[in-house]
Amino acid sequence: MAENGRYPTPLAAELADDVLERFLRYVRVDTQSDFDSTTYPSTAKQRDLAELLAEELRAIGLDDTEVTEHGYVFASLPGNRGPTVGLIAHVDTSPDESGADVKPQVVRGYDGGDIALPADPRQVLRPSESTLLAQRTGHDIVTTDGTTLLGADDKAGVAEIMCAVAYLAKHSEVEHAPIRVGFTVDEEVGRGVEHFDIDAFGADFAYTLDGAEVGHIDDETFSASEVRVRIEGHSVHPGTSKGKMVNSIKLAAELIARLPKDRLSPETTEAREGFVHPTNIVGGAAETTVKFICRDFDRTRLREHEQLIRDLAAAIGDEEPRATLTVEVKESYWNMKEFLVADPRILEAADEATRRIGLEPTRTAIRGGTDGAVLSARGLLTPNIFTGGQEYHSVREWISVQDMAASAAAVVELVKLWAEPDWAERK
Repeated sequence: MAENGRYPTPLAAELADDVLERFLRYVRVDTQSDFDSTTYPSTAKQRDLAELLAEELRAIGLDDTEVTEHGYVFASLPGNRGPTVGLIAHVDTSPDESGADVKPQVVRGYDGGDIALPADPRQVLRPSESTLLAQRTGHDIVTTDGTTLLGADDKAGVAEIMCAVAYLAKHSEVEHAPIRVGFTVDEEVGRGVEHFDIDAFGADFAYTLDGAEVGHIDDETFSASEVRVRIEGHSVHPGTSKGKMVNSIKLAAELIARLPKDRLSPETTEAREGFVHPTNIVGGAAETTVKFICRDFDRTRLREHEQLIRDLAAAIGDEEPRATLTVEVKESYWNMKEFLVADPRILEAADEATRRIGLEPTRTAIRGGTDGAVLSARGLLTPNIFTGGQEYHSVREWISVQDMAASAAAVVELVKLWAEPDWAERK
């Protein structure tokens, strides 16, 4: 990124005020999703932002804008030529920290020092702890007050798409490919495109704006599964339970205790290493369920992680035959790279758009998943591109206005590029 807060291109500078205004407006709408909900979307409040975005899209001039029965926002911006390009971001925010009553602050012309978060003196952003923050001297930095997450994941992506589309709608002289806008719900709880109608969306391919550092283009995700172990014990009044009680809570604790201590966990892995991660325990003495998530970039190793849980559960069952342990595996999503190889032009276009805003693109493997991973497996090839957000899912989440503007400018360059005959006709 350019030093001292300078924008990489005049277009990015032109978009900065609009993308910031939109971002500050959107983060104030509470859209946290809920893992335990059985509704879709998992929280009704996600529709509050969906309806606001639909209203703004119609005001921009996208007359076919709709909010579907499942809370998705779909809209079209006609283009001059080329394939129809989808632009996708999710409106929900993580349940990991509160998303209610977000009070963003904008630190103008960041001086390179510590940034105090005003509502909690314990929360301080320090460049000594963040290489990326240290590189943002001169930028305008947006943070929370220290009591909530910011919501840049993924309201930065939402704001950048809205900003880019508004710019193109206003500047009819700028030739670009046809665009389909899609805002999804429940991405943070793994259900983001559960009801996403690819045919109704109508894009030839798409890009999610759900990444992080500017210039980074995610062409690879984890493959993922959820494993649930249900442990059925036997509950007896504790005063008369000698030789009779089989406490399922203790068996669940033993199961977790037998996981590897120095490998295969989020806290001991990095780069391309996968993990087995217990995320939830619910139950009582009679019955307890332990939920795990398994992650790896390689499907074979993912299966090995799942088998590890089966083997541990079987061993505990052998040691305590009065208990019943049942293991259920549910696939979540696959590494998008397996599918994106079908059309390299989609990623090459993202690389070229990044170069056109003055940045050098970097292909990255994301230690997580996106809506695009699921959509790619279903036939709509959808890599993930940068938004600029940092320290997601925490009260220390932050983003640079200059980085958001660069991301919005990259979207404009991307859809312009797909209208260039020489590019769209490449094989």
